Amino acid sequence: MRIILNGQEKECADAVSLKNIIEQFCKDSRCVVAEVNGTVVKSPQWAQKILSAGDTVELVNFVGGG
Repeated sequence: MRIILNGQEKECADAVSLKNIIEQFCKDSRCVVAEVNGTVVKSPQWAQKILSAGDTVELVNFVGGG
């Protein structure tokens, strides 16, 4: 199935969870905020949030520095 991930179309497995997408595309999931179709999904719900074809997913990584 196809989803939109951070503005780019991506092919992924059917019935994939948001957690799987985050693990695939983010190095450190502790610093990620996830949004699906305009709604923020908190980390405890990532494994239960199953994506559907056409969903729009935005992943934001926070990076500290000095």
